[in-house]
Amino acid sequence: MSWSVSARQVSSLLGPDGPSLGGFVCPVTVTAADRWKLGQLAPGATIRFVPVRASEAPTPTTVGPARRASIPAVFSRGGDEDDGIIAGTTSSDGSTTVTYRRIGDDNVLVEYGEMRLDLALRARAHALHHALEQHRPDGLIDLTPGIRSLQVKVDPARLPQSRLVPLLAELEASLPAAQDLVVPSRTVRLPLSWDDPATREAIERYMHGVRADAPWCPWNIEFIRRMNGLDSVEDVHRIVYDAEYLVLGLGDVYLGAPVATPLDPRHRLVTTKYNPARTWTPENAVGIGGAYLCIYGMEGPGGYQFVGRTTQIWNHRHPLTAQGFEPEHPWLLRFFDRIQWYPVSADELLDLRADMAAGRGRVDITDGMFSLAEHEQFLAANAEDIAATRAAMEEARSEERERWAAAGEFVRKESA
Repeated sequence: MSWSVSARQVSSLLGPDGPSLGGFVCPVTVTAADRWKLGQLAPGATIRFVPVRASEAPTPTTVGPARRASIPAVFSRGGDEDDGIIAGTTSSDGSTTVTYRRIGDDNVLVEYGEMRLDLALRARAHALHHALEQHRPDGLIDLTPGIRSLQVKVDPARLPQSRLVPLLAELEASLPAAQDLVVPSRTVRLPLSWDDPATREAIERYMHGVRADAPWCPWNIEFIRRMNGLDSVEDVHRIVYDAEYLVLGLGDVYLGAPVATPLDPRHRLVTTKYNPARTWTPENAVGIGGAYLCIYGMEGPGGYQFVGRTTQIWNHRHPLTAQGFEPEHPWLLRFFDRIQWYPVSADELLDLRADMAAGRGRVDITDGMFSLAEHEQFLAANAEDIAATRAAMEEARSEERERWAAAGEFVRKESA
């Protein structure tokens, strides 16, 4: 449960029904023993946070009947003066730094290396994820991998941070090299209605109700073209359909929604997100934000730049008879899946969506494997062309940002 401040200075308390991944900055966390109070909040209620050191945070067993009116919050800086870092080490081969960060007074975030898109770092997070699943220590509740991190959620009464961090470091020392990673990797072919009417409607609503003069209006695809220095929107179309998007995370925006990036860096179209965000996004819209692609599992707010719309990636309406969905796994995609798009018209997509919702739909899935070593061989063989393509795209983004500055615009910086 975290108190978050967005780019618009709006606070949000993320509860258990929130996404497992997201874009909020989370400077503080409500202590585990006081989260019961959040269930008592109603519209119009006010909250006063009281900072406490992690070592002094009350446990559920010490709170007892004398429950306090204020909500203590664990501050990672100023309270403990350690920037939220509990400990650090290096990977077993000595090549990568490993940082253990406090998540409140109970959980731990394991971070690998520097803040950049590197599949080797994702491989390390996967290796630790797998080791913890195999080891399954008493008190472990959930594991949520990110791009270069792993969130470890525990029951602090059974596995406190003081024992969890040494356990994580011990497991880290036993992990193989990232280059040895070979994991199941299905190819999932999904229909994509390019520039779908539903995404056009969402842009129009945004222009009428939020911001009409945003650089990405009135057409997100043209904005993506400018941001990446492409000659035409047909080039955007070609790159999106040529790319294989590797699923690195699940739970962006909504449970089961993928964070995916093209395996070939030349296909990584980088763009900013909406700022302010949209108030409405159609279900299963497909968008790009930073260097990542997301499929929205249900309608709601959002910030990724639209390229189109696809079929359902979450089966929540009918018995799980649609091919690709399983009773214990009602979201379609898995870690290290490779998404490939094939074109359909807007009308064809409506028929496909109706079939999927009714349980008659089918998804083209082919089993396979992903090898990090083979991927790095591909990168090495194409290094010169990849570098030239990425440099041209970055130059175009710099020129676009200069235009914003000249016009007095502020847009959230994209994450490359």
